Amino acid sequence: MSEKPGSPFSRRAVITTFAATAGAAAAAGGALAAGGRDTAPPRPSGTERRTEPFHGKHQAGIATPQQRYAIFAAFDLETTDPRKGKRLTTEQAAANFQRLFQGWSAAAERLTQGRPPGPMPFARPEVPADSGIADGLEPARLTVTFGLGPDLFKRIGRERDRPRRLSPLPSFDKDRLEAAWSGGEMLVQVCGDDLQTVSRAFRTMRSRAPGVARLRWSQQGFLGMFGDSTPRNLFGHKDGTANPRPGTPAFDDAVWATAEEPAWFSGGTYLVFRKIRMDLPKWDTSTTRTQDQTMGRRRDNGAPLSGGHEFTTPDLRKTGPDGKPLIPADSHVALVRNVPMLRRSYNYDYGFQALAEPISAEHDHAEGADHDHGEDMPEHSGGGHSSYDSGVLFCAYVRDPAEFVRLQRKLDESDRLNAFIEHTGSAVFAVPPGVRPGGHVASALFTTG
Repeated sequence: MSEKPGSPFSRRAVITTFAATAGAAAAAGGALAAGGRDTAPPRPSGTERRTEPFHGKHQAGIATPQQRYAIFAAFDLETTDPRKGKRLTTEQAAANFQRLFQGWSAAAERLTQGRPPGPMPFARPEVPADSGIADGLEPARLTVTFGLGPDLFKRIGRERDRPRRLSPLPSFDKDRLEAAWSGGEMLVQVCGDDLQTVSRAFRTMRSRAPGVARLRWSQQGFLGMFGDSTPRNLFGHKDGTANPRPGTPAFDDAVWATAEEPAWFSGGTYLVFRKIRMDLPKWDTSTTRTQDQTMGRRRDNGAPLSGGHEFTTPDLRKTGPDGKPLIPADSHVALVRNVPMLRRSYNYDYGFQALAEPISAEHDHAEGADHDHGEDMPEHSGGGHSSYDSGVLFCAYVRDPAEFVRLQRKLDESDRLNAFIEHTGSAVFAVPPGVRPGGHVASALFTTG
């Protein structure tokens, strides 16, 4: 949520963050209520006792098998000295950045390996170094991944070392972006299989920022327990079918930075983050045919409408008895195929937002879509957008964000899915390479050149 003084979104962000926490708690407790249990459920076996390595060529949380929960938080460096009130010089901002990432890296290393986070900088002796909310819990495959935004490098005097493909994402015609969920100079991505452990790690990172950096926004996501199967989004469709497999040349070519990047960025990647709000009342009252033709895939098994199974290559030329393509040319799968990226998205459901303003005045219908989505439902009264905020936190790891931009422009023009979604948040980050023992994230930024 926004912490900027005078931000018009601050109160709304508080409501949203509260709703996210309450929604997660309700989801966790719903199974108990439905089953009538009066005792705590047994702890699941296996994944919650595993740890993910913190050190390596690449940061964890990218090629790592996707965990069940995530918190994304963007921060901005402070521009003034909080004690003296004077504007910080470039050198002071750079020193603050290094100090912050040293502290963040040390705490993340300890947390991901199941140890306490260590002392907080500048804290009074009587202030506890840890929230205590995860005492007794295992790391549950916790990962903490860090990214750097386009505006950071000028702030810290390292413009010459800025990754070559890092620049702010452009505005797209159908975007309905809110400043409260967009941009940022630094990103912290926390993922794990236990939401309480994830929450503790986020609070640990945030507690080391005051005086140095300010929280700009945060978002919380979840996934079902799909095992080795492709996760499903809140539309019920599988999300990530076309992902390259880690450890393969296709994955390396799609994700990791190329040799043309600055030397310090070798082993890094880029993260495109988009908060996409789904109109679930409209979707849930659309026919199966409308839903499947919008996506270009069958909802039940993920197979393309041209036939086969989930991983069958879609045949865009195959026609039905009526002579029309089985996969509509403006379906989502027809437009996004053959664009290399690693999708590592999460669902979100923040519930009813009492203070949320309408995002759009009316809905556009995709060409050929059935108008069967229940205009008389309360969520659609008055011609405004539903104030129920749910959707997907779209995360794409790519070697070049320009490839995403080209794709999004194409989607913006003709994707049938536009009738059911709105992009309300947007950001892009360069994700530095991994950390060597004794080092910290982005340390090479100040030791090269």
